[in-house]
Amino acid sequence: MPRRRNSKRKIFEHLEVIDAGAKGKTIAKAPDGKVVFLPNAVPGDVVNVQTFKKRKAYYEGKAIHFHKLSDKRVTPECNYFGTCGGCKWQDMGYEHQLYYKQKEVVNNLTRIGHVDLPEVTPILGSKKQYFYRNKMEFSFSDSRWLTEEEIQSDKDLGDRNALGFHIPGMWDKILDIDKCHLQRDPSNAIRNSVKQFAIENDLEFFNTRNQTGFLRTMMIRTSSMGDIMVLVQFYKEDKEKRELLLNFISEEFPEITSLLYVINGKGNDTIYDQDVVCYAGQDHIFEEMEGLKFKINAKSFYQTNSEQAYELYKITRDFAGLNGDELVYDLYTGTGTIAQFVSKKAKKVIGVESVPDAIAAAKENAQLNNISNVEFYVGDMKQVFNDAFIKTHGHPDVIITDPPRDGMHKDVVAQLLNIAANKIVYVSCNSATQARDLELLNHMYKITKVQPVDMFPQTFHVENVVLLEKR
Repeated sequence: MPRRRNSKRKIFEHLEVIDAGAKGKTIAKAPDGKVVFLPNAVPGDVVNVQTFKKRKAYYEGKAIHFHKLSDKRVTPECNYFGTCGGCKWQDMGYEHQLYYKQKEVVNNLTRIGHVDLPEVTPILGSKKQYFYRNKMEFSFSDSRWLTEEEIQSDKDLGDRNALGFHIPGMWDKILDIDKCHLQRDPSNAIRNSVKQFAIENDLEFFNTRNQTGFLRTMMIRTSSMGDIMVLVQFYKEDKEKRELLLNFISEEFPEITSLLYVINGKGNDTIYDQDVVCYAGQDHIFEEMEGLKFKINAKSFYQTNSEQAYELYKITRDFAGLNGDELVYDLYTGTGTIAQFVSKKAKKVIGVESVPDAIAAAKENAQLNNISNVEFYVGDMKQVFNDAFIKTHGHPDVIITDPPRDGMHKDVVAQLLNIAANKIVYVSCNSATQARDLELLNHMYKITKVQPVDMFPQTFHVENVVLLEKR
C-alpha cells in the first residue's frame, strides 16, 4: 500500500507574512486560520507556501514563491546566508530585528508569565552588527556539504575538504567557509591559511561518520586587548604532523598569544573533559572591562560579544541600585564577571556556581584584580543554596541571578521566595523560561524595570534584564 506521508502537504497561495516568532521563524496565517511558521521569509513578504508539517494548531512550511518582497528586507552580507543557518535574520533590517526581539520579550513575559509590566525600556542595540563575536568554533570535514548546483553538475568537484560550520540538523555535514562576518580579523585569515596548509601537506580532515582522520576542530578567541587564542583539536596523536601544523600557525601568525591543542579520540568533540596542552605563548588570554582584567582559558565561559557584555553588566549594576552597604548574592556566577563588576558598589558579593573550573577561574580573577569583598562557592544551585548556606553567609539585600537557557530550578525559585531579599535582578538569555520563573515569583515581587539587550545581531537571540522589588 503506498505511503500517504505527503498527503498532508499543502500549498497556500498569496499569504502575507505578518510577524516574527520564536527561534527566528516568521509567521503567516493559513486560510483555515491556523498559524504557518516559515524559516525563509520576512514580515511584509507575500508568498506561496509549501507545508511540510501539520499539527493541531499550526503548520510548518517554506516560502516557495514570492509575490511581493517586504520593505523590511535588506541584502544579506554573507554569501552563505540561508545555508549556514547561523545568522537567520541577515535579510531583515537591523531596526526591524530589534523591534521583533523586543516584541518577543514582552509577549513571553505577559503570555507565559502572566505578569504586569512597567513601561519596557527600548531594547539596547549593538553598535557592531557584524564582526562582534570573540569566540568561533570551526569543524574540519573530508566530505564537505555540496550545493544542489554542485550535485547536479558534471564538473570534477576536486577535494571535498572543509573547515567551517555544521549544516543545521546534520551532525556529519560541514559547510566550507571562506569569509565569516561574525569574528574580526585575523579570524578568517587564520582559518583559510590552516585549511590550505593542511591540504597541501596531506593532513587528513576528520570524517564524523567513520570517526577517522586527523584534524578535528579549531577554536579562535580574540579579546578587546588584542590577545588571540587558537586551539586545534586532533583526533589522534601524530607528533610530526601535529608539530608541522602548529609550527606553521605560530610562524604565519606571530600575533597569536595563546596556541593550544587537544588530542581527542572520543565520540564527541567537546573539550571540557580533555587535557588542553599549551604549545606556544600562554595558556590563556585576557579580557578587560572597566579596569578589571579577566583571565580566559580554553574552557572558560565569557560572553561572546564583549562590548555588549559591558552594556549588559552596567544595566545589571544599575538595576541593583547599590550604595555600598549591601550583601549581594550572584547566582549562576560562572567565572564571576558580574560579581566582580558590581563588587566596588557593594559591601560584599557571594557568587555560587556548579562548575568547579569556573569557580577556580573566578577566584583567580578576583585575586588578579585585588578584589577582597567577593567570595565564590561551588555547588548545584538547588542543593547548595539552602537555609544553612544563608545562615553561614548572611541574608542578602540584593540577589542577582543569571541562569542558563533552562532558567532556574523550581527549588531555587522556592528558596528565593523563602529568603525574600528586597531586590532580585534577573538576567536571562531566554525570556520564555524567565517568564515561567517570574510567574512563580509574582505574588511576592513586582516587576519595576525591564530592559532587553541585543547581544547577537543577525540572529533571533535576545537577552533581557528584569528588576523585581518586594511588594
